[in-house]
Amino acid sequence: MTDRTPIDVWVADLTFPGYMDRLHALGAEFEKAHPEYEINIEGRDFRLLSQQIAEAAEQGRPPAVAEYYFAVTQAARDSRTPEGGPLFTSVQKAIAGRTEILGEPVVLDDILPAVREHYSLDGDLTSMPAVVTAMLVYGNKTVLDRAGVGLPSTWGEIETVCQAVAALEDGPSHGVTWANHGLFFQQALAAQGGELADNGNGRTGRATRLDLASKEMLTWVEWWQRLHREGHCLYTGKIPDWEGNIKAFADQDVALRITSSNDLNYMEMAAGNAGFELTVGPFPQPDGDAAGGNIIAGTSLWLADGLDQVTQDGALAFMQFLNNPRNAADRHIASSFVPVTRSSYRLLEEEGWFDAHPFHRLASRQLGSYPQGGKEGVPPCRGALFGDFAGAQDVMTRAMDDVLSRSAVPAERFAEATAEAQSLLDAYEKDRLDNGVRNAESLRVEYFRDAEAYTGAQLEDAVKGTPKK
Repeated sequence: MTDRTPIDVWVADLTFPGYMDRLHALGAEFEKAHPEYEINIEGRDFRLLSQQIAEAAEQGRPPAVAEYYFAVTQAARDSRTPEGGPLFTSVQKAIAGRTEILGEPVVLDDILPAVREHYSLDGDLTSMPAVVTAMLVYGNKTVLDRAGVGLPSTWGEIETVCQAVAALEDGPSHGVTWANHGLFFQQALAAQGGELADNGNGRTGRATRLDLASKEMLTWVEWWQRLHREGHCLYTGKIPDWEGNIKAFADQDVALRITSSNDLNYMEMAAGNAGFELTVGPFPQPDGDAAGGNIIAGTSLWLADGLDQVTQDGALAFMQFLNNPRNAADRHIASSFVPVTRSSYRLLEEEGWFDAHPFHRLASRQLGSYPQGGKEGVPPCRGALFGDFAGAQDVMTRAMDDVLSRSAVPAERFAEATAEAQSLLDAYEKDRLDNGVRNAESLRVEYFRDAEAYTGAQLEDAVKGTPKK
């Protein structure tokens, strides 16, 4: 067919084996059902993608569908065309109440509430969730059983586990580890009901002030510092060093690892390769009355503004197709991403996937959906939303490195970090007003100044593990 309507789709290539192959196959499947369209999927380095989209927009050729990392959600909302109009339009408003588009059922009302709320502004779903992850704790059950302890559900129980593991003869060198990455600060704050930014973490109004030295932040930082000082928490000295972090668990140098649900398949691989039993649980909560909730990470798909109706409908239909029950369920199976809709979760239950892989239920339950008891709902504390989020993460992780590696005083060092992060937010706001978000700093999604890209191949190498005699 020659007169096909092209739909350019730029996505983040997350480098997992077969990741882009699966997306290209889905594009071909959509074309087969809708031969009047040509789906042009381009996988790009996720660290550079938002900058490349801005460059394409400057030249008047942005993709119809663009994937943005969650950390640049504010930048996507603020981005402007050279003429000064919004670069993207609301997915919900473009759907305009329709229940199907080109025969593809609309899934907006089926999206998990916590996920939908995260990408909504004043109740309007501005972008279509794609990749969704949450934070979990992973344990070497073989070692925990030897130590006579179970998987911790609170920060205090983490200390108990670490002390029991330290008492083992020929046990791991450390009890617990996690990467020095902004996600852990955000999750720790959310669990306490704390916030990084004013105006409801940037969700009841535009964030204007940041606070990296709040009571909740210092509670987390000082607790982490003490665990490290007592020899219980492994810190590799690198930021963020995901590779070294997972390798320590695979080599059984630690009994616990806190990390993303995205790592679930790889953590299972690590346990299998090294010959120990794995156990997994929700992110441990602060001791006492937990007032907070959870954050999510991942990506969402944005719809270019100003498309003709035929192109816009093709782009919207493709978004619905990607998140239909079968495709969303398969995405979870392939990459352990949270099934983004209720229907995809139910499909996995009906097919017996969760019975065979019970740990894969945990992220959905932690986000307030499909709880073991109680009502489905949105966690009471959602992730922060503000400009140059990645820059603020850089600031807090460097501050933490100073605390752990150079004995900096937490309150003093994080007060300095607050001032530095505030200057980055102020610079972002100036770029927004002057340029419609053009500067590379405003569009960065990660920082990792001296680190190489963290690839799927590196993950597979890191989880080979060493069996213990």
